[in-house]
Amino acid sequence: MTTAVPYRVTTPRVLRSEWHKFWTLRSTWITLAVASALVLAVGITMGATYDGDDSEIDTVVFVLLGTQLSQLCVAVLGILVTASEYSTGMIRASLTAVPRRMPVLWSKAGVFAAVALVLGFLTNVVTFLVAQIWLSDGDKATSLTDPGVLGALAGNAAGITLMSLIALGLGALLRSVPAAIGAFVGAVLILPEILGMLPYDVVDSAVNHFPTQSAESLGSATHLAGAVSPAMGLLSLTLWAAAVLTAAALLLRRRDV
Repeated sequence: MTTAVPYRVTTPRVLRSEWHKFWTLRSTWITLAVASALVLAVGITMGATYDGDDSEIDTVVFVLLGTQLSQLCVAVLGILVTASEYSTGMIRASLTAVPRRMPVLWSKAGVFAAVALVLGFLTNVVTFLVAQIWLSDGDKATSLTDPGVLGALAGNAAGITLMSLIALGLGALLRSVPAAIGAFVGAVLILPEILGMLPYDVVDSAVNHFPTQSAESLGSATHLAGAVSPAMGLLSLTLWAAAVLTAAALLLRRRDV
């Protein structure tokens, strides 16, 4: 007679575990609050102080300039989701409970991506609507129903989410919060700017498919000059995130805790 196992490791249970773990950390609440506050504060400032000098800039891009700052906050949170467990030793308990290992990484990425995407989109919509209080009488008067606006607001959130998934993957790869932050800032944010200064057309074309540049193409209601199309930008950014997460998954499988 076999005894029924009362508890089994299933995907929903791993997801629920990572969900609770994510929200019980004080850093989660603080980082997400700061990220949203930065976007809203900059958006209000841009709307309240607009004097017509930046009329050539797309309205969505103009209002959401604060996402350039919030991106760092969300990326750091993505790194903390994975790398911080190695510094605290919590990863041993996580992988003991889920010996197959892969569900732990995918659940962390899934929970983080869902929260980042939903919160980013809601923050963008609120910021856009609040900024229109000051912009509604000028050349940047725009509504959510105008062509491309909702897509740009969602695209901006998707871009930040995918960029932060790259950061999460770097955290899992390097297992160190400082090292992962340094790698993200250096390789993802700074390196493309350096390469973009080289006088070669082929380099310029390649740089347009790097994560930061791909994310920028997603957050504009009108096509940005010299940038790839939103569809191509989304594809490139998704492939970058998938590549880093796949590398993290392979090493997680082969390395000791």
